[in-house]
Amino acid sequence: MAARAPVASGRLLLGFRKWYYSMCGFNKYGLMRDDTIYEDSDVKEAVRRLPENLYNDRTFRIKRALDLSMKHKILPEDQWTKYEEDIHYLTPYLAEVVRERKEKEDWMKK
Repeated sequence: MAARAPVASGRLLLGFRKWYYSMCGFNKYGLMRDDTIYEDSDVKEAVRRLPENLYNDRTFRIKRALDLSMKHKILPEDQWTKYEEDIHYLTPYLAEVVRERKEKEDWMKK
């Protein structure tokens, strides 16, 4: 007999995600999740493809976070990035870059 997952598990999982998001700490510097991705060649290409306004916003957030980190300070709590406000702005561009790279690698194999 298969057991059904309780209905509360979705809310519990969302609660855990929000807790983990706040415990990571990057939101206290005003950063978004995509600002913290390790910059390899794929990420650098995806950042290069960002529209100018997204690129400028990313640059501002990173510079502000570096400045705050050097001063051993964090933003006031009302300026922290909230879980609901964190959009994955870089992910679509990164997925496109990875897909193109894999397609190119496949063509080189043939």
